[in-house]
Amino acid sequence: MPVPEQSTPSEVAAVARGYFEAVGRQDLEAMMGFWEPGGTGEIHGLVELQAPGTYSEWFGNLFRAFPDFHFEILELIAEGEKAAVRWHATGTFNGSTRFEGMDPTGERVDITGFDLLTIRNGKIQRNDAYMNGAQMAQQLGALPPDGSLQQRAMLGALNLKTSLARRLRRA
Repeated sequence: MPVPEQSTPSEVAAVARGYFEAVGRQDLEAMMGFWEPGGTGEIHGLVELQAPGTYSEWFGNLFRAFPDFHFEILELIAEGEKAAVRWHATGTFNGSTRFEGMDPTGERVDITGFDLLTIRNGKIQRNDAYMNGAQMAQQLGALPPDGSLQQRAMLGALNLKTSLARRLRRA
């Protein structure tokens, strides 16, 4: 049985950089070329994906929903079979499709996130992506802004519900 070749950190970094540059170009075909078929990823708190199927679908929808989507790598570090990438993305939700069930709001998103990729034999096997989903939801208008009257009312209603539930459990 052949032993898989060990990638060097520079090879791992080149795959990660190439993949994220393809994301920035909104080039689904090039993006999927970096994935091992069946590779998995999770944007924690948002969605679980598998390459190429649901990855292509989800990112294709993202690019249609945010036609001016812009993506840049802020930092990239590779060691062993792992690449850590801190990134920044912007875009206006004014495209031709819904995103995560929401109709286009016309709002602009400006977020920073972090992905940890596992790369073996020149292909992405796994991606664990992290971003502040609540911040994105606020920017899209799905959650009220921090400190706003709407947020205070929402928190007040939640605290009232919690207080009532606590009293009912004691009774």
